[in-house]
Amino acid sequence: MSEPNVTTKVLGDFHTILSEGEVWNIGGFRLPDGSFWSYREPDAVVIVRNGILYVRAPLSRKHDQVQILDNAKHMYFSAQPVEVPENGEVSFELRIRARSQNTAPNDLYDGYVSLNLLDFSTGAALDFFVGNDTYATVYGVLPFPGVDVPPSDKTRYFCIFKEDQAFVAREFNTYKITYNRANDEVVFYLNGKEVRRETHAPLKFNRFHVALGIMTEKDLSPEGSVSVHGQTVIGEWSPVTITIKE
Repeated sequence: MSEPNVTTKVLGDFHTILSEGEVWNIGGFRLPDGSFWSYREPDAVVIVRNGILYVRAPLSRKHDQVQILDNAKHMYFSAQPVEVPENGEVSFELRIRARSQNTAPNDLYDGYVSLNLLDFSTGAALDFFVGNDTYATVYGVLPFPGVDVPPSDKTRYFCIFKEDQAFVAREFNTYKITYNRANDEVVFYLNGKEVRRETHAPLKFNRFHVALGIMTEKDLSPEGSVSVHGQTVIGEWSPVTITIKE
């Protein structure tokens, strides 16, 4: 049996973060009325130092009707997607540190830092969410605005979160997500240890935009958004190492 062909590249170049479209874009979605909803906090402080992206964001942005638009507060999307090999696997690895002020203790979803792998051809989302004292792995297919999720005779939209506190809180940890298209399998690693494996993915994922974000995850109330109450979230991300095995 021949050895797999392995290709590695690094997605970083955070010194270009203000030159939108070069390596990174501010995240967001085009809406049916033609407007664009940006994941940009107006008072965010962005620093690039020693190759690390640092964002300190007092949370203020909210959306009263669309959950996905309310969740992400400040987020960068990679300008180009990463194509998934047909018969191999792709992995994304980086270091993240998350710290926050005025978020509710033991409530990860009141404000956290994220790595998101988003496939806008299928609605897939594979994520790590990192808070002050808890992290979560996330596996889902979501109704992103403008994305046509293929019909299914199973549950079409879903998002399964698994929370844990077995990490070094408020410090850098190493996070890795691997997707094998041929095996329909997703594996999450924390500091080199497997922490979750999902098999029998219901769709073939095609390409991932890498997203780095500051987010909340609070269900909309009948009166609208309840996600903002004076929190500040600080996120730090290393460059992302992308490894493709074919």
